[in-house]
Amino acid sequence: MSNTIYIGYYFKVQPLQPAVEILIAELGYAGFESFVETEDGVTAYIQKDEWHDAILEDVQILKSDEFEITYTSEEIEQTNWNAEWEKNFNPIVVNDQCSVRAPFHEKPDTQYDIIIEPKMSFGTGHHETTHMMIAYILKNEFTNKSVLDMGCGTGVLAILAEMKGAKPIDAIDYDNWCYLNSLENVERNNCKHITVLEGDASLLPGRQYDVVIANINRNILLNDLETYNATLKAGGQLFLSGFYNDDIPVIVAECNKHHLKHVETLERNQWVALKFQK
Repeated sequence: MSNTIYIGYYFKVQPLQPAVEILIAELGYAGFESFVETEDGVTAYIQKDEWHDAILEDVQILKSDEFEITYTSEEIEQTNWNAEWEKNFNPIVVNDQCSVRAPFHEKPDTQYDIIIEPKMSFGTGHHETTHMMIAYILKNEFTNKSVLDMGCGTGVLAILAEMKGAKPIDAIDYDNWCYLNSLENVERNNCKHITVLEGDASLLPGRQYDVVIANINRNILLNDLETYNATLKAGGQLFLSGFYNDDIPVIVAECNKHHLKHVETLERNQWVALKFQK
């Protein structure tokens, strides 16, 4: 891996949201495998062997009139991701109960201690949406409940669900980098009841869960809500995040169509997380 050549794209985006979120999703589908959000946009990396001249052709947001997106690119030797994270990844503690840290951080005095090597997967706990989903898991009952963590990223939410007594748990992500990272983190935290799967909502028909957790962007949530609902048992709970305060009406309206009752809202820096009951 140390000699792998990467192409780095440096995107400047105005306004930042929701453009950055959409851009990352579309670049992921195009084959980019790692992302770092910056103050003025996002940096994206793709292996040189996977790159081609038309790599950005299907990235529709670049053609949108709603956002101003410019970029430069360069060929780079692969960064030592672990060294980068060691410089930039600080441990966090949610509600004085749950810590999320890297192996090189000192062990804190918390009830739940999650160790992850995030590499370039989303879900370190630093982002508002992951932070709120951790808060939801902490305050709700998970003992012996079957759980789906959809768009699992690093696997941090599935790992915490198991620590709170959930079983069995499916953690699903379409991104190969996230899939592999979740497998590593599940093993690192000695989890025994989590199955990590690579794919999307097409994997769900026939599966049933007491709890569904989905921290994904708004458009995917709206598209897949019917499928999530079909997998959710009667009386089950649905936790959603990955969108803004302004998106609440459209999310709630779609959930109401499927007889999912909105029971709680968490908000953090204009990002929100919603709890629903079936």
